[in-house]
Amino acid sequence: MRVDEFDFELPEARIALRPVVPRDSAKLLVVNEQSGSLNDQIVGDLADFLRAGDALVFNDTRVIPAQLEGVRQRGEFTASIGATLHMRIASNSWCAFVRGSKKLKIGETVDFGDGEFIGEVIDKGDVGEVTFRFNCSGPDLDLALIKWGHIPLPPYIALKRDEDEQDRTDYQTIYAREDGAVAAPTAGLHFTEEMFKRIEAKGVSRHFVTLHVGAGTFLPVKVDNTDDHKMHAEIGAVSGQTAAALNDVRKSGGRIIAVGTTSLRLLESAASKDGLVQAWSGATDIFITPGYSFTVVDALMTNFHLPRSTLFMLVSAFAGSQTMKDAYSHAIASGYRFYSYGDSSLLLPDPTSAAVD
Repeated sequence: MRVDEFDFELPEARIALRPVVPRDSAKLLVVNEQSGSLNDQIVGDLADFLRAGDALVFNDTRVIPAQLEGVRQRGEFTASIGATLHMRIASNSWCAFVRGSKKLKIGETVDFGDGEFIGEVIDKGDVGEVTFRFNCSGPDLDLALIKWGHIPLPPYIALKRDEDEQDRTDYQTIYAREDGAVAAPTAGLHFTEEMFKRIEAKGVSRHFVTLHVGAGTFLPVKVDNTDDHKMHAEIGAVSGQTAAALNDVRKSGGRIIAVGTTSLRLLESAASKDGLVQAWSGATDIFITPGYSFTVVDALMTNFHLPRSTLFMLVSAFAGSQTMKDAYSHAIASGYRFYSYGDSSLLLPDPTSAAVD
């Protein structure tokens, strides 16, 4: 498909630079996938659109301070290097997207922390990718990132303001527990403990999977045709216990509702051809575009995405291209806030039927 089919105009004023407070006061656009009807709600009322026996699936990855600023020394010449780690490949090694990658040669080192935190270039790839081997590993490397790293805010926020201490709380879900993401699973940022209580009271179960979101999620699609786009892999896992529980939900007639595109992509990666969720771990580069046949996910909660992005392609595949174009036009005209700190949407097969419970 042509990438320009997924383009749309978004006013700058619609890009959220901070989340609303409280988290669950964000707007929620409920989209009926079958009829295309649109219903303006707030996130705190999510339970009203769920049924007893449904399952919400959350991504429990935790954002790490993966944005690094360093210096490369070559003789008497220095160069500033900016690196965004996006996938850990060993206890002491990360792949990164590097600003100034052309200034680096394999074997050179970059000082990311006053001589204490050093990365050696051990490989270089396409579009500014560099693999670093650091002078520390395991928990010591994690501590070095906490000391020297910064929260890697999405480019559309970072270009407008600096990261601050508030982002360390705002850009993290309340249930984050598995360190490794360099971007937040943003649909989950809206959830509060009060919402969890309402969801539990409705008879809806909660389940957790882990997909360490990489910086590749923000990379623009530079090709003209989706067939020519290469997705960057992300590491994830679905436990056997979670897989069995979700299969039981489906057998009982409940719906599996993915909270965020990351949860959806992981569940679809873990799905068997006969429609079962399997225990799974590894790297996934699944790329979902219109025409994809969804196997295990019945509904999706997700924020509003960039034009021409792989995530807008995914929601178009899930709910239909024209439905999502209409939904986004409505959201823009109605003052919805877009992207990571913005409002949310709920794509349901038939949201009105929830009222019978």
